[in-house]
Amino acid sequence: MIELNAQSNSSATTLILIRHAEKDTSALNSGMMQADPPLSVKGVERSRKLLETLKSYHIDSIFSTNFNRTRNTVLPFATKFNITLCLYEPKNQAAFAEKLKKMNGKTILVVGHSNTIPALVNLLIGSTKYANLADNEYDKIWILHEEAGKYTETQIQY
Repeated sequence: MIELNAQSNSSATTLILIRHAEKDTSALNSGMMQADPPLSVKGVERSRKLLETLKSYHIDSIFSTNFNRTRNTVLPFATKFNITLCLYEPKNQAAFAEKLKKMNGKTILVVGHSNTIPALVNLLIGSTKYANLADNEYDKIWILHEEAGKYTETQIQY
């Protein structure tokens, strides 16, 4: 397991960005469309693993899109630390990135989707470094540290 070290400088901002955990695709496999599927059993396990992976961070805020799979990915974290989920609209990434940039000195967890999280990371770092995640790729975490308007990023797997 990778041990993560939390940011110690209180004036720095830390953004932790993740894609939701595995979704239940059994309805899709049976030919039924489900617009807002829940997490699969594996997804529920991954959401619990997130607690252990991020244990060295003191999360101040959690942002999620308004879907079952995103909310439930961070629900164990929000429940354990009594943090209210803040919903955001993934269609307006630029405005959301600007909001995150103004949350100075905080540690923020953001959960989104295979196409929105890499795009958000790119907006924050000012580069097109990261491509959309594959449909079966659920194990990436981006940790961005900001000081004096400059971001450094680390990408890990969990």
